[in-house]
Amino acid sequence: MEGTIIRRVIPSDNSCLFNAVGYVMDHDKHKATELRQVIAATVASDPTRYSEAFLGKPNEEYCSWILDSEKWGGAIELSILSEYYGREIAAYDIQTARCDLYGQEKRYSERVLLIYDGLHYDALVMSPAEDAPEEFDQTIFSVNRDRTIGPIEEQALHFVKDQQRKRRFTDTANFTLRCGVCQIGVVGQAEAVEHAKATGHVNFQEYR
Repeated sequence: MEGTIIRRVIPSDNSCLFNAVGYVMDHDKHKATELRQVIAATVASDPTRYSEAFLGKPNEEYCSWILDSEKWGGAIELSILSEYYGREIAAYDIQTARCDLYGQEKRYSERVLLIYDGLHYDALVMSPAEDAPEEFDQTIFSVNRDRTIGPIEEQALHFVKDQQRKRRFTDTANFTLRCGVCQIGVVGQAEAVEHAKATGHVNFQEYR
């Protein structure tokens, strides 16, 4: 398919990672509940592999935690979903232009692309034109047999670097948030996490 790499925006509802994966894998932006259940079932089925040391919390506690629609996903969840779908997931970080590959060790033949701005995941797709409807999006790409970077990856990296130049990311070490519950301001992800632990409040909005 000829076209251009573009960013398909996923709603900001604390489940963007799961819905972004749902979109690139199944063209469905409403897969979060199902994929959270997949992850919980996978983790519960193998407590040796998914130990407290690996998860950062006891296996059973993690399974309850990930089913909560307000909890965010990250590297652990992407690695599990890569295995579930049998495809690599390439997650590009705008701030650093780094690409984290999940499932690479399995040598899958296909790959999907996500983009991360420090707080939020969106989908990266190949579209015939920037204004083309979503039904024309190509979201699954072949991986080169020799594992070298191909034209799709080059285009994706070029797009990510352009987003970086435009500062389309959030500096999570220094961004300012306001708690949506008590209106207290915090600086950086660490302070937000501490406030959430102390109060149970998880609804933050960025403000400048």
